[in-house]
Amino acid sequence: MSSSTQRITLLLGEWRNGDKAALDLLTRAVQAELRQIAQRALRRQPQGRTLQTADLVNEAYLRLLGQTDVAWQDRAHFFAVAARVMRFVLVDHARARQVAKRGGGGEKVTLDEAIAIAPGQPDDLLALNDALERLAAFDEQKSRIVEMRYFAGMSVEEVAEALGIAAITVKREWARAKAWLYRELGGGAAEAAE
Repeated sequence: MSSSTQRITLLLGEWRNGDKAALDLLTRAVQAELRQIAQRALRRQPQGRTLQTADLVNEAYLRLLGQTDVAWQDRAHFFAVAARVMRFVLVDHARARQVAKRGGGGEKVTLDEAIAIAPGQPDDLLALNDALERLAAFDEQKSRIVEMRYFAGMSVEEVAEALGIAAITVKREWARAKAWLYRELGGGAAEAAE
């Protein structure tokens, strides 16, 4: 375990136990990594987006601070929760944009190897979110893997650590989740089988 990982885990424990100074140190320790996660997540968004990296990080961080019922375990757990929070910030932002436009007419989303959302439509992110909700209803683990890989850009090894499973299991479940999402989002059963 790296010293950075140990430090973040230690600070999470101290914060969980009520140490306010630990929260300040934790904020500094995770800020750069949260920015990287936000940048990766925003790269998949439309070119004309109004949400900027700093906005996403700040909103996500405020929501993370509000997570008073989370028993923070370690660095991997923190960033797994951060991935979920950023997903919801992006979805909320996409919903707000959709309402502002006063229209639907969303296009179906197709997935390539990296589950790339076609740029330009907030509806695409909403379709992916809805599909992830359906996936979570019967397979929470696959949904969490997609969330961590897609929204946080976590590596297979980081996801494995966060979920406490083997990296090979993450790879297998990631492939299955992508195939299911491809079919669910309109890729068609015949195309997905190829």
